[in-house]
Amino acid sequence: MISSNFSSTEQYDFAVIGGGIVGLSTAMALGHRYPAAKILVIEKESSWAAHQTGNNSGVIHSGIYYKPGSLKAKLCREGNHLLIEFCQKHGIDYEICGKVIVATSSEELPLLENLYQRGLANGLNIQKVTAEEVKEIEPHVSCLAGIRVASTGIANYRQVCQKYAELVASRGGELRLSTKVMAIVPTSQGYVLETSQGSFPAKFIVNCAGLFSDRVAKLGRVDPQVQIVPFRGEYYELRPEKRYLVKHLIYPVPNPNFPFLGVHFTRMIDGSIHAGPNAVLSLKREGYQKTDINLRDLAEVFTYPGFWKLAAKYAGVGMEEMVRSFSKAAFVRSLQKLIPEVQADDLVPTHAGVRAQALTKEGGLVDDFLLVRGEKAIHVCNAPSPAATASLAIGEAIAQQISQG
Repeated sequence: MISSNFSSTEQYDFAVIGGGIVGLSTAMALGHRYPAAKILVIEKESSWAAHQTGNNSGVIHSGIYYKPGSLKAKLCREGNHLLIEFCQKHGIDYEICGKVIVATSSEELPLLENLYQRGLANGLNIQKVTAEEVKEIEPHVSCLAGIRVASTGIANYRQVCQKYAELVASRGGELRLSTKVMAIVPTSQGYVLETSQGSFPAKFIVNCAGLFSDRVAKLGRVDPQVQIVPFRGEYYELRPEKRYLVKHLIYPVPNPNFPFLGVHFTRMIDGSIHAGPNAVLSLKREGYQKTDINLRDLAEVFTYPGFWKLAAKYAGVGMEEMVRSFSKAAFVRSLQKLIPEVQADDLVPTHAGVRAQALTKEGGLVDDFLLVRGEKAIHVCNAPSPAATASLAIGEAIAQQISQG
């Protein structure tokens, strides 16, 4: 149920801040582990999955990219299986279509081999494929060699989130949209969340606020030792008459030192083909347009020492991404490395997404999920891709951490 506006005098056992896929999966996991608990989910927007979840590429990731032994590697693999089972059980649109990761230059061949070995270390069923074998899978791709990843798929994550919310509500959880957390006040029994719709006492809080997770952590008297820096990912879409160029998912070999996968082709669950994203600094935490600017967000980035260290380290890569943002021709050239037939007229702009990326003061991009423990609180301070894929496993991991004290 979604309640009317009021201030609660009744204490909740758990309050989850953030109605994206991680927040809702966490509420669902808590309800399963603690069936008698009173659970509250607070979301500042008027709908679920309004930001990262609802604007992502829709990919069910396999876990090939992530460092063996990391939370990302473990939870992505677990989450992949759990999510597929969930979609099957609840009739949610999904498809395990597989993908190819391809090397288009001789310099990329060692990186492709390293990626293959990482996939094996993560326990994945993957195959090396020759350029000729790639042609059999994706006839329009030009490459030297590739990796076939059969367990990658696509899904409708908005549908997934809606079902998570329905299940939380069916088990007695309280869901509150259009409710923004303004302050978090410690009490002897936990916290009081002061919101735009009143006050809500809770014994334990879980911060899944995504692009604002670092600010929410600080409201809760926790310094996460990182700052969220927003990166906008811009996409084009193939015109319907050109969709035949892409049959599955086509990815380049990623830069191993940069946490973005490079521009790629993704077949969406509705049949459309998206090309992208690039990765450029967003001048607003929820800035989906180039012209979106928030002075507070901008000042936080430009006064954070880690940002300038990052900018110096990745000056070349960052400039390439900026050029692609403002030059369709440059964007098209990147795509032509994968599919030479693609032309500028084949592409039209489509929606952008904004990734919440945690950055350390030393200029390091946090490359794993980051769960920061506070007093009677857990703050999810880095959960970019593959968080949607791993959402059920992340929720279970948080619930388990809480049960272990």
